[in-house]
Amino acid sequence: MPLLIVLFGIVLLFLLIAHFKLNGFIAFILVSLFVGIAEGMDPVSVIGSIQKGIGSILGFLVLILGFGAMLGKLVADSGAAQRITMQLVRQFGKKNIQWAVVLTGFIVGIPMFYSVGFVILVPLVFTIAAATGLPLLYVGLPMLASLSVTHGYLPPHPAPTAIAATFNADIGKTLLYGIVIAIPAIIVAGPLLSRTMKHIRATPLKEFINPTLLKEEEMPGTGVSIGTALLPVFLIATAAAAELLLPPENTLKAILAFMGDPVMAMLISVLVAIYTLGLARGHSMKQVMDTVGGAVTGITMVLLIIAGAGALKQVLIDSGVSDYIGALLKGSALSPLLLAWLIATVIRVCVGSATVAGLTAAGIVLPLTQGAGVSPELMVLSIGSGSLMLSHVNDSGFWLFKEYFNLSVKDTLKTWTVMETTVGVMGLIGVLILQQFI
Repeated sequence: MPLLIVLFGIVLLFLLIAHFKLNGFIAFILVSLFVGIAEGMDPVSVIGSIQKGIGSILGFLVLILGFGAMLGKLVADSGAAQRITMQLVRQFGKKNIQWAVVLTGFIVGIPMFYSVGFVILVPLVFTIAAATGLPLLYVGLPMLASLSVTHGYLPPHPAPTAIAATFNADIGKTLLYGIVIAIPAIIVAGPLLSRTMKHIRATPLKEFINPTLLKEEEMPGTGVSIGTALLPVFLIATAAAAELLLPPENTLKAILAFMGDPVMAMLISVLVAIYTLGLARGHSMKQVMDTVGGAVTGITMVLLIIAGAGALKQVLIDSGVSDYIGALLKGSALSPLLLAWLIATVIRVCVGSATVAGLTAAGIVLPLTQGAGVSPELMVLSIGSGSLMLSHVNDSGFWLFKEYFNLSVKDTLKTWTVMETTVGVMGLIGVLILQQFI
């Protein structure tokens, strides 16, 4: 019976979001109330669980996502993203254009939310394709594969960071493992896959073909642009490496651990970006702060949806459903990593949102990490991979791609959906291989 209630709750969540177009946060709260009361919890206790779940998930994420939004906005508005794109294209040349846009998507995608990165970089892709005469999807899909992988796999993006918090996974290790898995996933889903789609012609709308580009002197230098965009990755990865290589009482290790803490890494990166991409470029502090303020307003709904998912997770735990499901799944011959991936995939297909799918799946499979000897970092990556699977008509990313590239629904399914599914499958394969060495 507890399992049937949860399944009905997920179906209800799907109907509220996809069919009735209800706001995701409101839908999560309603489903949390339904599941808690249906499982026999006192209504007042359900409200307490909802509050606890929201507080526990946001206490950590508000800082990470807030600073991440600020950094992404500074990278975009300063022209650093454009500089990175143009410089890599210049260095790689027409023959290796795919690798140039892959690197651009990866570098820019780490600090920038997916939708922001898409809107910023896709017009640049259109310009590159027009200048080189190459098919648009041949150039564009590798970029989008990079953006998608960073969105689904890597902290400090919302879903992987929130899932890591749920499993108490180490952010540094999650990032390092994620990068190892991301590289082959991007190569297969980007440059290799796009070469099979040259026959599908994309004809973007005219208003997207000529983006407003900054002049050479208006953009920061290449080193500053790449260094600032990747600074949080460098700080977090350095701290993770120090944890593995330096002795416990080492002073340098303690300093690096402090600077590599995700919150501190993002704060330091934002402060550096305020100078390198703002003040050093001749902008006033007021102009820079206006940019920073505008970034924060854009993540409000993302935070609320994550908060709603945190509420449902806590209700599943407090009502005993999570333990019940965990006990059932422990008897399965399937790997917990594969089960987590499958559950995330099913929810993704039903609900559409990768963030919702990842966080909901995390709440369901949380007990699998207790006493099972499964790496919590790999659970994060497994769920993140599943949450990207089979994007279709109930996913906003599907329509964003369709409208910008002006494709039919059929061709969007052949391109975007296949690319996202390839990313998800490659992620699972990478996780299962990496499990053998961890």
